[in-house]
Amino acid sequence: MQNPNTLWIKNPLAALSPVYAGGVVVKDGKIAELVAAGRQPALPVAATFDAREHVLLPGLINAHHHFYQTLTRAHPVALNKELFSWLVSLYPVWAKLHPEMVAVSTQLALSELLLSGCTTASDHHYLFPRGLEDAIDIQLAQAEKLGVRVHLTRGSMSLGQDQGGLPPQSTVQSEATILADSERLIRRYHSAEPGAMSRVALAPCSPFSVSTELMKASSELASRHGVQLHTHLAETHDETEFCLKMFGMRPVDYLESVGWLNSRVWLAHGIHFNEEEVRRLGKAGVGIAHCPSSNMLLASGQCPTLDLEAAGCPVGIGVDGSASNDCSNMILEVRQALLLQRLRYGARRITHQKVLEWATRGSAACLGRDDIGELAIGKQADLALFKLDEIQFAGAGDPLAALLLCGAHRADRMMVAGKWRVIDGAICNLDIEALKSRQRELAAKLL
Repeated sequence: MQNPNTLWIKNPLAALSPVYAGGVVVKDGKIAELVAAGRQPALPVAATFDAREHVLLPGLINAHHHFYQTLTRAHPVALNKELFSWLVSLYPVWAKLHPEMVAVSTQLALSELLLSGCTTASDHHYLFPRGLEDAIDIQLAQAEKLGVRVHLTRGSMSLGQDQGGLPPQSTVQSEATILADSERLIRRYHSAEPGAMSRVALAPCSPFSVSTELMKASSELASRHGVQLHTHLAETHDETEFCLKMFGMRPVDYLESVGWLNSRVWLAHGIHFNEEEVRRLGKAGVGIAHCPSSNMLLASGQCPTLDLEAAGCPVGIGVDGSASNDCSNMILEVRQALLLQRLRYGARRITHQKVLEWATRGSAACLGRDDIGELAIGKQADLALFKLDEIQFAGAGDPLAALLLCGAHRADRMMVAGKWRVIDGAICNLDIEALKSRQRELAAKLL
């Protein structure tokens, strides 16, 4: 008897793995069968989708972002600056955020990600000025509307300028407030079940914006509830100098001193490690979210991805904040990873398959998940389908390689948990023109 929820995505033009060159069968939100080239499904199917014009990928997973920063792309006060001066310029602007700005920027960032092949997104929200105490609740509501899988991190800043930190006092909170809200969010929204659409992690912003006590307390709270930990680390030389001056130790030593050197942790950037630190991070199983566009825009440096991976670190990819990338396009970010990492490791070692693996299985491992990131039997039916019908693909030979080498930027079809969320390049049930218009109006208020 046919299951009405059984769909064969049939005979794609190309696929990330030859194991499903004949497509995949989706049943009840999961991958039920992988079909070899030239074969028919063994399972009875109720419907088929002809994918002969599509490249089939697992849904891309964004391991690091700041949704609210879509409101300050190419902001005049932050142009042509490196990280610390860039942050100091923008913190007063971001201090003016209000609830509608968080709602609209979250919806817009998730829409941009979804249209670029991303089915799961992690966001690092750490700004909670007065009136914005429920920012994470607002974000989760928007993600639910769009049907995107999210890992939202309860970020925090407790060291303002008065305590030697970078952010203005209006953007920081007390440690008691941060920890109480962190526990509230975990209890209310975090699901450890396979296939969970929302998970919560704890994410003190960086060593230069929170206290040592908060880092330790966050680690203890995360351990107690079994959730992940996230922060920025080793992004710039300025950060290393700050840690030496403030704590008398380098960033990785500081990380270990506060109980963060373990496999529940994934870090954004991870650029400035020495060989001994790479070995320690790998031994501990700490994940690294490589953010190539941001690292180039802010002139921060290059993440030693292959060295970290060889040591034992999961490596994923993140688009990072739209204000330090000025884009939230996940498939373009994978292309940037390919190009930047080839400068470091060469063309033979950094292949298009390698960086696509980082953006799928690697990012999933950073987030502590084994139910997403690949198209395999029993995994979640999160997938992306790209057409190669735009002008930049004319003349392309290898369809899978062409996605990155020729610059794919928009998915034609997107499925999350077995449900179509993008059809014919448009997000289902979303007035995207109205969304863009409102985003422009709100962004203008921050100029």
